[in-house]
Amino acid sequence: MSSVRRLLSARPAALICALGSSALLLTACGNAETTRADVVAAAPTSPSASGQSASGSATASPSSSSPSASESSMTEDQADRKALVPQAKVTWDKAADTAVKEVPKGKLTELELRRVSGESPSASGSASPSTPNPAPSSGAPQWAAEVAAPDGTVHDIDIDAVTGKVFRSQLAADQDADDKSEIADRLDKAKQTPQQAVKTATGKTKGTVTSVELDENDDKRLVWSVDVVDTGNWNKTTYDIDAVKGDVVREHTDRD
Repeated sequence: MSSVRRLLSARPAALICALGSSALLLTACGNAETTRADVVAAAPTSPSASGQSASGSATASPSSSSPSASESSMTEDQADRKALVPQAKVTWDKAADTAVKEVPKGKLTELELRRVSGESPSASGSASPSTPNPAPSSGAPQWAAEVAAPDGTVHDIDIDAVTGKVFRSQLAADQDADDKSEIADRLDKAKQTPQQAVKTATGKTKGTVTSVELDENDDKRLVWSVDVVDTGNWNKTTYDIDAVKGDVVREHTDRD
């Protein structure tokens, strides 16, 4: 009987030990799960989130100040047109009207939008030009016009392309009798006005007129040459328009 009692009394102790072992096992498992969770939480974020490549180097992001693709692909001439044309507040026709008024019974033979060169007046014309207004600073936009008197004498008229005021008027340099006769003859033959020629050119290409010139082409044909700049892509298209009949004899787009 004493052996049976000892066996029965030992069972609760064994059960308690078994239960204790189970509790310890559960605690250990819980600790292991907690440890794994802590490790995951402490792990570095993915490369895409951290801005790093798989090798650990930082990935470059585009700068907000970088030029657009269209700007970076512009040629030097296109960039120059984009910088110059919007600065001119005076349109070609207003500049032409102002220039023609400087010469009694004068007619326009050439007009071009360009930058003020800063050279002395005597370097390109007569030694004593008329300077009714201060010249714009070097690099500013100007309309450079040539206006001929009825006898073919050409006058250089420089107009501020921002204010519209004449800042220089002088006789063109180195004109002889043959030069004057040729100019007078061209003006007599030209039945198309510069305004009509420009209307024809801008009817084909919408944009800003930057040059108008009466000249002979390679075929010795008298033409009005008109430059039109497309302000959408800053290409320049030149139209040669028959100065007698008014039809387009040549069209060339300069994408450089």
